[in-house]
Amino acid sequence: MAEIANEEPIAGFEAPVHRALTEPILLAGATRAVAILNGTVSAALGLGLRLWIAGLVVWAIGHMAAVWAAKRDPFFVEVVRRHVRYPAHLGS
Repeated sequence: MAEIANEEPIAGFEAPVHRALTEPILLAGATRAVAILNGTVSAALGLGLRLWIAGLVVWAIGHMAAVWAAKRDPFFVEVVRRHVRYPAHLGS
């Protein structure tokens, strides 16, 4: 590639963007929607069915899996939604 002779920014074409506008919203390291869903299911299991240990185990395993997935790809929820929306015959 040819080097650009003038690498200075052009006035008016550059604006500062805060990091909060580009990063996903995480809740304790997991994607917010997944963390809320995991907590709700675990609370229903623990409080509704009175299976306290099972609720804690489901929450711990679910949260660890959500944190692992968010570390690999913070937008994994959107990717899965998009993947599920397309028909299977498009993949082959």
